[in-house]
Amino acid sequence: MVLPVQSAQGAQESELNERSYRGDESSSEGSPGTPIPDEDSVVFNKLTYLGCASVNAPRSEVEALRMMTILRAQCQMPLDVTLSVPGVSEGTVRLLEPQANSEIANYPIYKILFCVRGHDGTPESDCFAFTESHYNAEIFRIHVFRCEIQEAVSRILYSFATAFRRSAKKTLLSGLAPPLTPDSDVFTFTVSLEIKEDDGKGTFSAVAKDKDKNSFKLRPGMDKKIVIYVQQTSNKELAIERCFGLLLSPRKNVKNSDMHLLDLESMGKSSDGKSYIITGSWNPNTPQFQAVNEETPKDKFMYMTTAVDLVITEVEEPVRFLLETRVRVCSPNDRLFWPFSKRSFTETYYLKLRQMERKSNNDTLYEVLSLESESERERKKTTASPNILPSASHGSMVPSPPEDDEEEDNDEPLLSGSGDVSKECAEKILETWGDLLSKWHLNLSARPKQLPALVRSGVPEALRGEVWQLLAGCHNNDHQVEEYRTLITKDSAITRDINRTFPAHDYFKDTGGDGQDSLYKICKAYSVYDEEIGYCQGQSFLAAVLLLHMPEEQAFSVLVKIMFDPRYALRELFKQNFEDLHCKFFQLERLMQEYIPDLYNHFLNVGLEAHMYASQWFLTLFTAKFPLYMVFHIIDLLLCEGISVIFNVALALLKTSREDLLATDFEGALKFFRVPVPKRYRSEENAKKLMELACSIKISQKKLKKFEKEYHAMREQQEQQEPLPRFSPSLYFFLVTIYVCLSFLTSTFVL
Repeated sequence: MVLPVQSAQGAQESELNERSYRGDESSSEGSPGTPIPDEDSVVFNKLTYLGCASVNAPRSEVEALRMMTILRAQCQMPLDVTLSVPGVSEGTVRLLEPQANSEIANYPIYKILFCVRGHDGTPESDCFAFTESHYNAEIFRIHVFRCEIQEAVSRILYSFATAFRRSAKKTLLSGLAPPLTPDSDVFTFTVSLEIKEDDGKGTFSAVAKDKDKNSFKLRPGMDKKIVIYVQQTSNKELAIERCFGLLLSPRKNVKNSDMHLLDLESMGKSSDGKSYIITGSWNPNTPQFQAVNEETPKDKFMYMTTAVDLVITEVEEPVRFLLETRVRVCSPNDRLFWPFSKRSFTETYYLKLRQMERKSNNDTLYEVLSLESESERERKKTTASPNILPSASHGSMVPSPPEDDEEEDNDEPLLSGSGDVSKECAEKILETWGDLLSKWHLNLSARPKQLPALVRSGVPEALRGEVWQLLAGCHNNDHQVEEYRTLITKDSAITRDINRTFPAHDYFKDTGGDGQDSLYKICKAYSVYDEEIGYCQGQSFLAAVLLLHMPEEQAFSVLVKIMFDPRYALRELFKQNFEDLHCKFFQLERLMQEYIPDLYNHFLNVGLEAHMYASQWFLTLFTAKFPLYMVFHIIDLLLCEGISVIFNVALALLKTSREDLLATDFEGALKFFRVPVPKRYRSEENAKKLMELACSIKISQKKLKKFEKEYHAMREQQEQQEPLPRFSPSLYFFLVTIYVCLSFLTSTFVL
C-alpha cells in the first residue's frame, strides 16, 4: 500500500460537511500547500484514505472491489482527509488535510477512469474508490476511501458523475473551427438492451420476449443483469471512453431523480471491436424495484426505463441513451423457456453535434445540440400527420430483411442456419399445449394421446426446448448433466466443422463467440462419450439445432438420446461401413418406385442414386442445408414418431420437385438438390405445405421392414460374389466427394 503523505493527526468532530467553492474564494497564486478549489467543487469531510495500489484492469469492478477489500483489511495507517470533487470536466479532484486545509494530492478529472462503491451488506459498504492513469497511462492505480457516514458514499459518487457530465461553461471559438455541414453533424447509434436472469445453475440466460406484446418476460425474485450494446453506424467514429452510470427505473417518462444506479460489472469493446458492451447487476428484491418484482396481471404489461451514461472522448459532456421497454412479471409457475438467441430491445439514436475547441489547446471537440431516438421521430411524424399510419414499431427486435427473390436463380447454396423462426402462436394453440404439458408432467412415463396430432402441426417455437426433452425422455437426466461436465474437460481435436455450422445464424456466426464455444464443447463431449463412433462430420448441425432451444447440458442429453435410443438410433447409420445408411438409401429408392415411379425411372436412366443427394438428409436429419423453420418442424416429428419420418420428408421433397427433376440430366439434378430445393423453403408457407404433405404420406413399418429384408438379401448375394471393402466414415465422405466432383465438377454437395 502506498500513502501520499504521512498520517495527519486528529479528526474532525463535525458532521459531514458539503460546501461549494467559487473561483473567487482562493487565489491561484497561493502557496504550494494552499488548496486551489475548482469552480463549483463539492467538499466532503469525515473521510479516511485507506491507500492506493497498482491495478492491471482499471475499469474492472471485480478488480476494484477486490483491492477495496484488501486495502480496507490491511490498512495500518489510515489518513483522515477532506475530498474536493469539481463540478466540471476540466477540474481536479483534490485531497486536503482537514485541519490546515492544505493540499495533499490532486488528480485531474480527465485521468480518472472508473469509480466504484462497496456493495450493500458487505464490510466495504462504507467505502468507495476511483482508478486513475498514472505516468502517461503506463501505470494504473486505485485509491480507496472509507466514509464515517455511510450515506455519503452515494452523494460522493453522484458528484463524480456530475463532473463527468462536463456541464461547465464553454467558450465556442466559432471563428477558428468551421462548423460541420448539415449532412455531417449527425452521428447515428444503435443501442440494444438485453435482460438476463439467474437460471439457478450458476449462469445467467437471456430472458424470453413476448412478440405479441413486445415485452420482456421476467420472473419474480430472480437476480438479473442488464446488458447494453452500443454501436455507431454512421459518420466519423467517436471513441467511447467508458460508461459512468447504468440506471434503471420502473415506469416510463421518469425524472432523473427516479432513476436508480446499478452496480457495474464490466464495460469494454466487443471481440470484433464493433460494439461497446456494458453489463450491470440488478437485484429485483430491493424496495426501489418492487414494481418489477410483482406478478403482472394477465394480459397486462408495464414499462421499465433504462439509461446508460457514456463518456465519449470527442464530446464535451456525457451522452445519455434512454430506453423505455415493456416488461411482464410472470407467475413463478409459468413455463419460461431458454431462448435460442439474444432477445434484445433495439433503438436507433441520432446525436447532433457542433464542432468547437478548447481554450487550452487545439484539440477539436464537439458539443451536443440534440439527441433524438427513432421512436421520437416517428411520434413527431404521426403527430404532424395524423392521417398517416406510423411505420413498424421501432425499439423492438429488429427483424431480418426479407429474402431477395432474385437469389432463387443464382448458384449460391443456402447457408445453414438461414431463416427466421417466429415465436408468435395463437393463444388457443398455446392453451392446448399448456393443458397437455400439465397433464404430461403428472405422468411422464406415458405420452398423452393427443400428442402426435399436435406435433404433426408443429410444436410452438417457444415450447420446443421443453417438449423436445420430454419426447426424448430427458426429463430426469441429472446424471448425464454431471457426466457432460466431466467430458468437456477431456482433450479432443474437433474444430473443422464448428466455423461452418450455421454461419447465417447470429448465435453461431462469430468465431470464438458463445455459440461456437458451446457447440464445440457439446461435440467434444460426445466424441469422448461415444468411443466407438466418436465425432462424425455433420453432427455439429444437429447439436446446434438443439443448442438453440436449451442449455448445453440438456442439448447434450437429447443428442445422446437421438444417437442411442432405438426409436432414433442415428449412430447406427455410422456403424459397420455405413451399412444401415445404405439400407436407408435402398428403402428410399423402393419407396420412390411405389410412390413416384416416373421419377424413380428417370433417376435410373440418368444414373442418379440416392446416396448422391440424400446423404445429408439422413446423417444430419436435414439440419445442414434447409431453413430453420422447416428443420425445427422435422425435429418435432422425429422426436415424436422416430427416425422413419425422414422417409416422409424425403418423399415430400421429391414429390414437390418432381416436375423440375424430370426435366434435368445427372448434373442438373445434383445442382437442383444443392441450390433451388433448400431455397424453395425459405418461405414459411412453402415449408408448412411441405410438412403437411410429409405428414399425409402413409408409410407402414411393415413395408420398411420388408424393404430392409430385401436389402440384406441383396447384400448377402453381393458378398458371396465379391466381398466389399470396409471404409471408415472419413474415407466414405472422401470417396463420395471425389465421385460427385468428377461427375459434376462441384464439391459443395459434401457436408
